[in-house]
Amino acid sequence: MSEQKTKYDIIIIGAGPAGYTAGIYSSRARHNTLLISGILPGGQLMNTTDVENYPGFDEGIMGPDLMIIMRKQAEKMGTKIIDDEVVSVDFKSKPLKVSTASSTFEANSV
Repeated sequence: MSEQKTKYDIIIIGAGPAGYTAGIYSSRARHNTLLISGILPGGQLMNTTDVENYPGFDEGIMGPDLMIIMRKQAEKMGTKIIDDEVVSVDFKSKPLKVSTASSTFEANSV
């Protein structure tokens, strides 16, 4: 693992609907936000066909299509997204540390 360290206000682990929504709101509030997507960007909805209970899509939407839309919106708001897997976290002291196979990131909140 490299010793590269990058500091963010907020790191979000996971790129399902909750992760993307957190990215949208934290970036909209002008926080420097990193989202680490994990093994399956988009979460379980990438394997879901019809999503019929999501507001704004009265005819339903395919899970992967919804996740693409949410990712684009998070990126548009300023969330930096990396498609990588978290291998360790260190929450013993601030700044909090989140490590992937290639980098270590620091944040005030995770």
